[in-house]
Amino acid sequence: MTYAVGVDFGTTNSVIAFADEKGGVHSVSWPSAEGPTQTFRTALMFWKQGRGLGHVAGPEALARAIAAEPTERFIQSFKTHVASRVFTEARLFGHKVTIEDMVAIFMRHLFEAQGGTGVADGAFVVAGRPVVFAGERPDEDLAVKRLADAYGAAGLAQAEFAFEPLGAAYWHARNLRRDETVLVADFGGGTSDFALLHFSHGPDGLEAEALGHGGCGVAGDSFDFRLIDHVISPRLGKGATYRSLEKLLPLPAYFHASFAQWHQISWLKAPKTLNELRRFAEVSERGDELAALVELIEMDLGFELYQTVGAVKAALSSAPQARLHFARGGVEIDSMVTRADFESWIAPDLARIEGALDDTLAAAKFSPDKVDAVFMTGGTSFIPSLRAIFERRFGAAKLHYDNPFQSVAAGLALLAGDRRRRAEQGRPKRIARAH
Repeated sequence: MTYAVGVDFGTTNSVIAFADEKGGVHSVSWPSAEGPTQTFRTALMFWKQGRGLGHVAGPEALARAIAAEPTERFIQSFKTHVASRVFTEARLFGHKVTIEDMVAIFMRHLFEAQGGTGVADGAFVVAGRPVVFAGERPDEDLAVKRLADAYGAAGLAQAEFAFEPLGAAYWHARNLRRDETVLVADFGGGTSDFALLHFSHGPDGLEAEALGHGGCGVAGDSFDFRLIDHVISPRLGKGATYRSLEKLLPLPAYFHASFAQWHQISWLKAPKTLNELRRFAEVSERGDELAALVELIEMDLGFELYQTVGAVKAALSSAPQARLHFARGGVEIDSMVTRADFESWIAPDLARIEGALDDTLAAAKFSPDKVDAVFMTGGTSFIPSLRAIFERRFGAAKLHYDNPFQSVAAGLALLAGDRRRRAEQGRPKRIARAH
């Protein structure tokens, strides 16, 4: 029987971890075409199956998306919609699939893909949630209710929710030997979240008091789009004009706006849309670029393009410049990208993140000099200009990095184990305001 489970349901990837009665933690791995992976892609693939729907998730959904079968529908980043009253459902092959359905289906695949967990046998489950949900005017109460309903439908009705950075804080604090005030900065694909906690040693072990939290709906996905918008799209006709009745008119923006997420590029593959784009290419001074855009869409190269962009972003974390080279079929883009340019492009996003950090400290009435340690987690935490914000505020010596892709789930599993032990002993939870 599983003792305690931590679930990190992410915008791009999800992770689960198990804790045993003695506080040991192990993360889960799943099979994929590239070998075992400890991150499960937050993605679903649907197709018509009899009178219902067939579906897979994670690496298998991604593999099917790359194969680009026209009779299947790929959905990812659906976590960004849980706080939106505008988005309630999708129509898939004549079936209504609500956002709660999507999360529930994904959760079942997340656990079943690695053989199940025994969570129905009394294990405590703590699931992460963002401090600030993604999207414009996010409705927090709606998001939490949707997640709770979805987890219940997936057989995880006993799950409790905790802020994702609290999980990372628990992971960081497991080896503390003195009292500390810790700021956790968790950077995912869709959100940047902060939590300020004070850890102290009491008669029952390590105690934690939540002092404040904050965040914003900007993170790694936004940085990817900046690279595409400045390097890729201008070479595929962004900003082009076309001639109509002796007038020069701008190309509709929606063609390149679809590059905000790679799977949206495939939505342009409708015959009507492609025919429209071909007509624009015929009457545009940048017809060759628009023709390359048509080929990119027809050949379903969106995922490969984003892989290239992700590799460049990662390279810029350790090098002053990186080559972005993409060549598939008749589409070829070759450009050197400097870190200085990349940092100028993401400057508005960094400003929003820095503003959310300031708001978190101000709401807690805390100054940077009172923070003993800063624990940074998530893949985006490797970006030097982001780290520089925290180095300026707190000093490089206070910054800590450990297990950036697993720490949230592992810490949530430890938190779940702690809550189970205290519940069995009839004692209150250690962390106040943890949900």
